[in-house]
Amino acid sequence: MFVNYVTSKRIQPFFGGCMKTHDKILNLLKIEGALTARALADELGLTTMGIRQHVLALEASGDVTYKDEKVARGRPTRFWSLTEKSNEHFANRHDELSVQLIDSVIAVFGDDGLEKLIANREATSMHEYSAALADKCSVEEKLNTLAKLRSDEGYMATVTSEANFYWLLENHCPICAAATKCINFCRSELQLFQHLLNDVASVTREEHIVEGARRCAYKVIPL
Repeated sequence: MFVNYVTSKRIQPFFGGCMKTHDKILNLLKIEGALTARALADELGLTTMGIRQHVLALEASGDVTYKDEKVARGRPTRFWSLTEKSNEHFANRHDELSVQLIDSVIAVFGDDGLEKLIANREATSMHEYSAALADKCSVEEKLNTLAKLRSDEGYMATVTSEANFYWLLENHCPICAAATKCINFCRSELQLFQHLLNDVASVTREEHIVEGARRCAYKVIPL
């Protein structure tokens, strides 16, 4: 399911001013999807010419590519987007090792052993997140705190608002290999968010990286 966030109000930006321009561009493309040089320039407070120099360097390194789209008048508009190679710039939590560990747990302890491992991970996260959200009252405060916690873990989480609800967006999955191997890791995370916010909001997952989406999108509707 495709969800359009163009009109959303972004509540929490992902990166600060100390990041290098190349990294800022990569992060913006990761979070926003394909963007023009002008849009990148507006976001970063740089000139369009300066941005073009950066994206050409990133194209040369194989991290970005472009697609020209026709417009009603004038020359086609060029949109820049990330390549698969760019994933090496984002946290991956050692994909191969994660899959090997899952296989080992199943081989030694069976499927029940893996379920216990997932339950333990969920319980640990629940304890840590609940403590961090304990003094937060509003949905927005809770979501911003949760997004910060998830970003610290490599999920590149952001929060946006619509007229009557919010989006919790996770633009990267640092455990993607493990989640692909065992979908219950994702089931666990959805249940975790639902439990953390059950007194203030309902939570559903509308987009899923494991199913081919660009990011995981959780729709949060205040009660």
